[in-house]
Amino acid sequence: MKIKVITVGKLKEKYLEKGIAEYTKRLRPFTKCEIIELTDEKTPAAASQAENQQILEKEGKRILNKISNRDFTIALAIEGKQFPSKEFSQLLADTVLKGYSSFVFIIGGSLGLSQEIKERADLLMSFGLLTLPHQMMRLVLMEQIYRAFMIQEGSPYHK
Repeated sequence: MKIKVITVGKLKEKYLEKGIAEYTKRLRPFTKCEIIELTDEKTPAAASQAENQQILEKEGKRILNKISNRDFTIALAIEGKQFPSKEFSQLLADTVLKGYSSFVFIIGGSLGLSQEIKERADLLMSFGLLTLPHQMMRLVLMEQIYRAFMIQEGSPYHK
């Protein structure tokens, strides 16, 4: 299985880089993990709704260029389905049994994701109603992916 995390924007905080590197290292025995950082569009301070929509569409096109038709795609969106960790682990296991060998997780930029990306996704997933910085969401996602593998292994990591 291969996991690809597509994100809009660059990490700026060293503590997030270190945390993500740690979980990427921990995942090596289970899966190949790739993080793809895409350029984010600069958003003017007083951007109109039309300007925001154009930004989302530009970022969406960049994301779509990194997705294959064979990828099972999970877009992180506040309106998505929420999963307890054990159900998320089971979702990954079940999806592999259905013949998918590659997962793509998509984290949008500060404006979120375009409608086109949400429609392309096989699943919209939410980590709750709290608003988290998209950069921090990478770390949270990587930890949950690692946790999912630990649950599948029967490890005491997940208590």
